[in-house]
Amino acid sequence: MTLPAISVRSLVKRFGTTTVLQEIDLDVPEGKVSCLIGPSGSGKSTLLRCLAFLEEASEGMITVNGEALGFFENAKGERERLPAGQIRAVRAQIGMVFQQFNLWPHMTALGNVSEALKTVHKVPKAEAEERAMVQLAKVGLANRAGHYPSQLSGGQQQRVAIARALALSPKIMLFDEPTSALDPELTGEVLNVMRELAAEGMTMVVVSHEIGFAATVGHQISFLDQGRLLFTGPPSEIFAKPRHLRLEQFLDTYLDRGASMLA
Repeated sequence: MTLPAISVRSLVKRFGTTTVLQEIDLDVPEGKVSCLIGPSGSGKSTLLRCLAFLEEASEGMITVNGEALGFFENAKGERERLPAGQIRAVRAQIGMVFQQFNLWPHMTALGNVSEALKTVHKVPKAEAEERAMVQLAKVGLANRAGHYPSQLSGGQQQRVAIARALALSPKIMLFDEPTSALDPELTGEVLNVMRELAAEGMTMVVVSHEIGFAATVGHQISFLDQGRLLFTGPPSEIFAKPRHLRLEQFLDTYLDRGASMLA
């Protein structure tokens, strides 16, 4: 039996006295697209940040391709933190794309994509830039390699951000509402890049309000509400016959966006 790319067990996340994630259990299949949907404030982005270890879960365990991320259970059954080096090694399997592009304004697209290869991974400049160009070509921006972020549209900047993450050769890509900062006409070019990655078999976890994308590209849809994972299933089950009243209420708000046509 194939191990899930990511496995989450009994995950709880608190900020002070506020619990934002409650007893989350989730398996992310390898080579598939898993979409996290739900109303704003439901905990989707926090869960994604826990998967990237940008936030540390208060309780519970996460494994990535069978390796513990951040914490493991010792012989006494206690949760114990892993050494920093082991955490970095597991995190290196994961790339993440955020709502905001976070590009360095003083660097070209090529510089933004190659910088981590040069400074963090100590790849020689020529090799780093060659690898960066491959990824820029992949997202359709080879002809914009010498442009600065201010010379690029929002959709182009987000595609550079995707290329930057891909340049580090992750096994898993996490997307946190990657089109939320874009005008509707620019959203499509970013979603098309994500569709191409999905077609290539990249393991992806996507937080998105683009229900049409989730319905047509996602293999697994997980619905969160008020910090709880209420339902996980294939799109055919999510959109054809919602099993939970809250999910049905949520989907009703997207009828005008075409998702209901899948019912």
